[in-house]
Amino acid sequence: MFDSLSERLSGVFERLRGRGALSEEDVTAALREVRVALIEADVALPVARNFVAKVKERAIGREVLKSVTPGQQVVKIVNDVLVETLGGGTTDHELQLNRPSPVPILMVGLQGSGKTTTTAKIALRLQKREKKKVLMASLDTRRPAAMEQLAVLGEQAEVKTLPIVAGQSAVQIAQRAMEAAKLQGFDIVILDTAGRLSIDEQLMAEVGEIHQKTDPAETLLVLDSLTGQDAVQTAERFKARVPVTGVVLTRLDGDGRGGAALSMREVTGAPIKFAGLGEKIDALDTFDPERMAGRILGMGDIVGLVEKAAEEIDQEKAEKAAKKMAKGQFDLDDLADQFVQMRKMGGMGAIMGMMPGMGKLKDVAEQGMGNNELARQEAIIRSMTKKERKNPKLMNASRKKRVAAGAGVQVQDVNRLLKSFQAMSTMMKKMGKGGKRGGLGGLLGAMGGGMPPGGGMPGGAANKLPGLGGSGLPPGGGLPGLGGGGLPGLGGPSKKK
Repeated sequence: MFDSLSERLSGVFERLRGRGALSEEDVTAALREVRVALIEADVALPVARNFVAKVKERAIGREVLKSVTPGQQVVKIVNDVLVETLGGGTTDHELQLNRPSPVPILMVGLQGSGKTTTTAKIALRLQKREKKKVLMASLDTRRPAAMEQLAVLGEQAEVKTLPIVAGQSAVQIAQRAMEAAKLQGFDIVILDTAGRLSIDEQLMAEVGEIHQKTDPAETLLVLDSLTGQDAVQTAERFKARVPVTGVVLTRLDGDGRGGAALSMREVTGAPIKFAGLGEKIDALDTFDPERMAGRILGMGDIVGLVEKAAEEIDQEKAEKAAKKMAKGQFDLDDLADQFVQMRKMGGMGAIMGMMPGMGKLKDVAEQGMGNNELARQEAIIRSMTKKERKNPKLMNASRKKRVAAGAGVQVQDVNRLLKSFQAMSTMMKKMGKGGKRGGLGGLLGAMGGGMPPGGGMPGGAANKLPGLGGSGLPPGGGLPGLGGGGLPGLGGPSKKK
């Protein structure tokens, strides 16, 4: 969502970094471009003005104009102000659930904002990560199949939902949910209220009564970030009528301009607590202002990458693969497992997008090693027999033809994969002799020029990635787990404390 804004800001900062000492005119001209970039990203005009004013006040100070690296100082100031604008420096973006069980959470918002799906996502997160026993209840008595939708999502997430009883009002369902939670020992009850196409008195009266009867610890307003400033206006109107404690922005992975996220905290005073990043039931992130600012400014999100890897990657498999790589015993089964791990991480494009300074290579990486291409390569390997996967030298012309037909690809695609694997095996053996670690980093370095289509990452770019190709940083350095061995599967065995 922030790609366009990131690109514009990166251009401004590159010009500043290329200069020596900065004059006040240099800073003013750069901030003029920053202001335009913010407005084009659909940031509310008062927020954009205030943002630029704060940056200018700090940037024209003596410590910047006389700094050895003035351009970098300005980038740091912009980052700091961006973090403040997004609500950094406080802990109110975390859920406040410190009260006797069962703790009610009230979900409110307009119809079509993704409220019901978000309810299930939060429930899954609390149950999986916080080890809480969660009950979901749909209070939407108007929208057809709303209750059934939540029940289906509950089955997918393996989270309990309140049984449906026809004829009850929203308030009666909420009270029944709280009573059931007390009797059955639930820690948290998430109440999914009805939505409307627009805010009306009936909606607010119902939400207000439910709030009064249940006294929720959190009242979360779910907003569609693709609606831009309409989302900000909706938040203001809800905030004026209901004690909203936090905001959940959905579809932050979309192609909107992202202005709602930047405007929300300053305009409404309500902290953003979660960000929806896709349709999958687990596609929900805690909203972290510092990490979001880093991603907007092209500084990456290493903490997010580490968390995602730790959650998605099979540590035992990854450690076995790393040991086999180091000994030069890596086979096509292991390669397929590596592809599976990369797909769980969102593909190479997603990984690159979270790495400092690598945002510009994100699209190229996605083309060469995105989820679709990884699935295609995996299909080729899975179409081989067990003997062929263990010993690729068995692959003669007739076998290649059979495998290509089984995977739905051309014979030349099979040839490319085998060639890439051979190059990777050669490099793995050299790395093993040299005492370097294996893992996904070594795999990417080896396959830098062999992945179809278009030969994979340009110019062996994988070898230049810090921690991902082994040559970007000194030995033992690199990003946590991406060459330094801290993450299972992304640089070798994880380090156990």
